Amino acid sequence: MNIQLSICAIFVFLFSASKQTYFLNKNYIDTINKNAKTWKAGVNFHPETPLKFILGLLGSKGVKVSSTGPFKSHDTLYKSNVSIPIEFDARKRWKNCTTIGTIRDQGNCGSCWAFSTTGAFADRLCIASNSKYNELLSAEQVTSCCYRCGLGCQGGYPIRAWQHFYKHGLVTGGNFNSFQGCQPYTFPPCSVNNSCSGETEKNHKCQKRCYGNKTISYRNDHKYIKEPPYYLDYNYIQQDIMNYGPIEASFEVYDDFLSYKSEYRCS
Repeated sequence: MNIQLSICAIFVFLFSASKQTYFLNKNYIDTINKNAKTWKAGVNFHPETPLKFILGLLGSKGVKVSSTGPFKSHDTLYKSNVSIPIEFDARKRWKNCTTIGTIRDQGNCGSCWAFSTTGAFADRLCIASNSKYNELLSAEQVTSCCYRCGLGCQGGYPIRAWQHFYKHGLVTGGNFNSFQGCQPYTFPPCSVNNSCSGETEKNHKCQKRCYGNKTISYRNDHKYIKEPPYYLDYNYIQQDIMNYGPIEASFEVYDDFLSYKSEYRCS
Protein backbone atom coordinates (compact mmCIF):
# COMPACT_ATOMS: atom_id res chain seq x y z
CA MET A 1 0.00 0.00 0.00
CA ASN A 2 1.35 3.40 -0.95
CA ILE A 3 1.25 6.18 1.62
CA GLN A 4 2.40 9.75 1.24
CA LEU A 5 4.11 11.00 4.37
CA SER A 6 5.46 14.38 5.32
CA ILE A 7 9.04 13.68 6.39
CA CYS A 8 12.39 15.40 6.40
CA ALA A 9 15.00 13.48 4.43
CA ILE A 10 18.75 13.77 4.02
CA PHE A 11 21.02 11.87 1.71
CA VAL A 12 24.42 10.29 1.06
CA PHE A 13 26.01 9.03 -2.15
CA LEU A 14 26.80 5.44 -3.05
CA PHE A 15 28.91 5.92 -6.15
CA SER A 16 32.61 5.97 -6.76
CA ALA A 17 33.44 9.66 -6.61
CA SER A 18 35.37 10.83 -9.62
CA LYS A 19 36.16 14.43 -10.46
CA GLN A 20 33.71 14.37 -13.37
CA THR A 21 30.03 14.87 -12.58
CA TYR A 22 29.06 12.56 -15.45
CA PHE A 23 25.68 11.94 -13.85
CA LEU A 24 24.62 15.55 -14.57
CA ASN A 25 25.16 15.28 -18.34
CA LYS A 26 22.12 15.24 -20.62
CA ASN A 27 23.13 11.93 -22.23
CA TYR A 28 23.20 10.26 -18.84
CA ILE A 29 19.82 11.76 -17.95
CA ASP A 30 18.38 10.54 -21.27
CA THR A 31 19.68 7.05 -20.48
CA ILE A 32 17.93 7.16 -17.11
CA ASN A 33 14.61 8.06 -18.75
CA LYS A 34 14.96 5.19 -21.21
CA ASN A 35 15.27 2.72 -18.35
CA ALA A 36 13.28 4.24 -15.48
CA LYS A 37 9.77 2.83 -15.10
CA THR A 38 8.43 4.74 -12.11
CA TRP A 39 9.97 8.23 -12.27
CA LYS A 40 11.24 10.96 -14.58
CA ALA A 41 14.72 12.48 -14.67
CA GLY A 42 15.61 16.01 -15.72
CA VAL A 43 18.22 18.74 -15.37
CA ASN A 44 18.54 20.08 -11.82
CA PHE A 45 22.19 21.21 -11.88
CA HIS A 46 24.49 22.72 -14.47
CA PRO A 47 26.49 19.84 -16.02
CA GLU A 48 29.76 21.46 -14.97
CA THR A 49 28.75 21.73 -11.31
CA PRO A 50 31.80 20.62 -9.27
CA LEU A 51 31.54 17.22 -7.66
CA LYS A 52 32.82 18.71 -4.42
CA PHE A 53 29.80 21.01 -4.30
CA ILE A 54 27.36 18.13 -4.85
CA LEU A 55 28.99 16.04 -2.14
CA GLY A 56 28.95 19.03 0.19
CA LEU A 57 25.15 19.13 0.08
CA LEU A 58 24.81 15.52 1.16
CA GLY A 59 25.61 15.92 4.80
CA SER A 60 24.03 13.01 6.65
CA LYS A 61 26.56 10.73 8.28
CA GLY A 62 23.86 8.75 10.04
CA VAL A 63 22.42 6.41 7.44
CA LYS A 64 23.48 3.24 9.22
CA VAL A 65 21.13 2.62 12.14
CA SER A 66 22.61 1.32 15.36
CA SER A 67 21.73 -2.33 15.90
CA THR A 68 21.29 -1.61 19.60
CA GLY A 69 18.77 1.20 19.09
CA PRO A 70 17.12 2.58 21.08
CA PHE A 71 14.05 1.54 19.08
CA LYS A 72 10.51 2.64 19.80
CA SER A 73 8.05 -0.16 19.16
CA HIS A 74 5.31 0.49 21.72
CA ASP A 75 3.09 3.49 22.35
CA THR A 76 -0.33 3.94 23.91
CA LEU A 77 -1.55 5.50 20.65
CA TYR A 78 -0.32 2.65 18.45
CA LYS A 79 -3.13 0.30 17.43
CA SER A 80 -2.63 -3.24 16.15
CA ASN A 81 -5.68 -3.05 13.89
CA VAL A 82 -5.34 0.56 12.72
CA SER A 83 -6.38 1.35 9.16
CA ILE A 84 -3.56 3.15 7.36
CA PRO A 85 -4.93 5.62 4.78
CA ILE A 86 -3.71 5.60 1.19
CA GLU A 87 -2.47 9.16 1.65
CA PHE A 88 -1.60 11.25 4.70
CA ASP A 89 -0.58 14.91 4.52
CA ALA A 90 0.62 16.43 7.80
CA ARG A 91 0.06 19.93 6.39
CA LYS A 92 -3.65 19.19 6.13
CA ARG A 93 -3.89 17.24 9.38
CA TRP A 94 -2.36 20.09 11.40
CA LYS A 95 -3.33 23.12 9.32
CA ASN A 96 -2.41 25.67 11.99
CA CYS A 97 1.20 24.50 12.20
CA THR A 98 2.77 26.63 9.50
CA THR A 99 6.23 25.16 10.10
CA ILE A 100 5.07 21.91 8.48
CA GLY A 101 5.93 22.01 4.81
CA THR A 102 8.12 25.11 5.11
CA ILE A 103 10.94 24.86 2.55
CA ARG A 104 14.26 26.17 3.83
CA ASP A 105 17.53 26.82 1.97
CA GLN A 106 20.75 25.43 3.46
CA GLY A 107 22.91 27.36 0.99
CA ASN A 108 26.43 26.15 0.29
CA CYS A 109 26.61 24.21 3.55
CA GLY A 110 26.17 20.48 4.17
CA SER A 111 23.74 21.15 7.01
CA CYS A 112 20.80 19.10 5.75
CA TRP A 113 21.16 16.96 8.88
CA ALA A 114 20.54 20.10 10.97
CA PHE A 115 17.61 21.34 8.87
CA SER A 116 15.82 17.99 8.91
CA THR A 117 16.10 17.50 12.66
CA THR A 118 15.23 21.08 13.64
CA GLY A 119 12.35 21.03 11.16
CA ALA A 120 10.81 17.86 12.56
CA PHE A 121 11.39 19.14 16.11
CA ALA A 122 9.58 22.42 15.37
CA ASP A 123 6.68 20.59 13.70
CA ARG A 124 6.21 18.20 16.59
CA LEU A 125 6.50 20.99 19.12
CA CYS A 126 3.70 22.86 17.35
CA ILE A 127 1.52 19.75 17.26
CA ALA A 128 2.14 18.89 20.92
CA SER A 129 1.29 22.45 22.00
CA ASN A 130 -1.92 22.58 19.93
CA SER A 131 -0.35 25.29 17.75
CA LYS A 132 0.56 27.53 20.69
CA TYR A 133 4.18 27.18 19.58
CA ASN A 134 4.49 27.87 15.86
CA GLU A 135 8.02 29.02 15.05
CA LEU A 136 11.08 27.75 13.23
CA LEU A 137 13.95 26.44 15.33
CA SER A 138 17.57 27.39 14.74
CA ALA A 139 19.42 25.23 12.22
CA GLU A 140 22.26 27.72 12.68
CA GLN A 141 22.72 26.92 16.35
CA VAL A 142 22.92 23.16 15.96
CA THR A 143 25.18 23.47 12.89
CA SER A 144 27.61 25.81 14.63
CA CYS A 145 27.39 24.79 18.29
CA CYS A 146 26.84 21.03 18.44
CA TYR A 147 30.43 19.84 18.09
CA ARG A 148 29.50 16.29 19.02
CA CYS A 149 26.97 16.21 16.17
CA GLY A 150 29.63 16.15 13.48
CA LEU A 151 31.47 18.66 11.34
CA GLY A 152 28.90 21.41 10.79
CA CYS A 153 28.85 22.29 7.09
CA GLN A 154 30.84 19.15 6.35
CA GLY A 155 28.06 16.90 7.62
CA GLY A 156 26.67 15.53 10.84
CA TYR A 157 24.82 12.73 12.63
CA PRO A 158 21.05 13.34 12.99
CA ILE A 159 20.68 11.12 16.07
CA ARG A 160 23.31 13.20 17.86
CA ALA A 161 21.39 16.35 16.99
CA TRP A 162 18.31 14.88 18.68
CA GLN A 163 20.43 13.97 21.70
CA HIS A 164 21.63 17.58 21.77
CA PHE A 165 18.03 18.85 21.80
CA TYR A 166 17.29 16.54 24.73
CA LYS A 167 20.30 17.54 26.83
CA HIS A 168 20.97 21.15 25.84
CA GLY A 169 17.86 22.38 24.05
CA LEU A 170 17.61 24.61 20.99
CA VAL A 171 16.69 28.25 20.42
CA THR A 172 14.38 29.68 17.78
CA GLY A 173 15.73 30.85 14.45
CA GLY A 174 14.26 31.74 11.07
CA ASN A 175 15.74 31.92 7.59
CA PHE A 176 18.65 33.96 6.25
CA ASN A 177 18.26 37.73 6.82
CA SER A 178 14.85 37.22 8.41
CA PHE A 179 15.78 38.47 11.90
CA GLN A 180 13.16 35.99 13.10
CA GLY A 181 13.81 34.13 16.32
CA CYS A 182 16.93 34.17 18.45
CA GLN A 183 19.46 32.80 15.96
CA PRO A 184 18.31 32.88 12.30
CA TYR A 185 20.35 31.10 9.64
CA THR A 186 23.39 33.12 8.54
CA PHE A 187 24.60 31.04 5.58
CA PRO A 188 23.24 32.76 2.43
CA PRO A 189 21.05 30.83 -0.02
CA CYS A 190 22.48 30.00 -3.42
CA SER A 191 20.55 32.85 -5.04
CA VAL A 192 22.56 35.45 -3.09
CA ASN A 193 25.67 36.53 -5.03
CA ASN A 194 25.92 33.08 -6.63
CA SER A 195 27.15 31.87 -3.24
CA CYS A 196 27.05 28.17 -4.14
CA SER A 197 29.52 28.41 -7.02
CA GLY A 198 32.59 28.29 -4.81
CA GLU A 199 33.93 26.39 -1.84
CA THR A 200 31.60 24.99 0.81
CA GLU A 201 30.95 27.50 3.58
CA LYS A 202 33.26 27.44 6.57
CA ASN A 203 31.69 26.69 9.93
CA HIS A 204 30.60 29.75 11.86
CA LYS A 205 31.65 30.50 15.41
CA CYS A 206 29.14 29.33 18.00
CA GLN A 207 27.33 32.29 19.52
CA LYS A 208 25.59 32.21 22.88
CA ARG A 209 23.38 35.24 22.37
CA CYS A 210 20.37 36.28 20.34
CA TYR A 211 21.48 38.25 17.28
CA GLY A 212 18.20 38.01 15.32
CA ASN A 213 15.38 39.30 17.49
CA LYS A 214 17.52 40.85 20.21
CA THR A 215 14.57 41.24 22.57
CA ILE A 216 14.55 37.47 23.12
CA SER A 217 16.34 36.02 26.15
CA TYR A 218 18.91 33.50 24.93
CA ARG A 219 18.73 31.45 28.12
CA ASN A 220 14.93 31.34 28.25
CA ASP A 221 14.44 30.64 24.55
CA HIS A 222 15.75 27.06 24.62
CA LYS A 223 13.27 24.32 23.72
CA TYR A 224 13.83 20.69 24.73
CA ILE A 225 12.47 17.30 23.75
CA LYS A 226 11.03 15.68 26.86
CA GLU A 227 12.13 12.09 26.17
CA PRO A 228 15.43 10.63 24.94
CA PRO A 229 15.52 10.28 21.13
CA TYR A 230 14.81 6.94 19.50
CA TYR A 231 14.81 5.09 16.21
CA LEU A 232 11.46 4.00 14.83
CA ASP A 233 10.70 0.40 14.07
CA TYR A 234 9.73 0.16 10.40
CA ASN A 235 6.29 -1.21 11.26
CA TYR A 236 5.41 1.83 13.37
CA ILE A 237 6.70 4.74 11.28
CA GLN A 238 3.29 5.43 9.74
CA GLN A 239 1.45 5.42 13.06
CA ASP A 240 4.06 7.63 14.70
CA ILE A 241 3.70 10.24 11.95
CA MET A 242 -0.10 10.10 12.08
CA ASN A 243 -0.12 10.65 15.84
CA TYR A 244 2.84 12.91 16.50
CA GLY A 245 3.83 14.51 13.20
CA PRO A 246 6.78 14.59 10.77
CA ILE A 247 9.92 12.57 11.39
CA GLU A 248 13.53 12.92 10.29
CA ALA A 249 14.94 10.22 8.04
CA SER A 250 18.24 9.43 6.34
CA PHE A 251 18.45 7.11 3.37
CA GLU A 252 20.98 6.06 0.77
CA VAL A 253 20.69 7.19 -2.84
CA TYR A 254 22.57 6.61 -6.09
CA ASP A 255 23.96 9.17 -8.51
CA ASP A 256 20.77 9.32 -10.60
CA PHE A 257 18.92 10.83 -7.63
CA LEU A 258 20.39 14.25 -8.47
CA SER A 259 18.31 14.26 -11.66
CA TYR A 260 14.98 13.31 -10.07
CA LYS A 261 12.07 15.45 -11.33
CA SER A 262 8.80 13.62 -10.68
CA GLU A 263 7.22 10.22 -10.29
CA TYR A 264 4.89 8.49 -12.71
CA ARG A 265 1.32 8.27 -11.48
CA CYS A 266 -0.33 4.89 -11.82
CA SER A 267 -3.96 5.08 -12.93
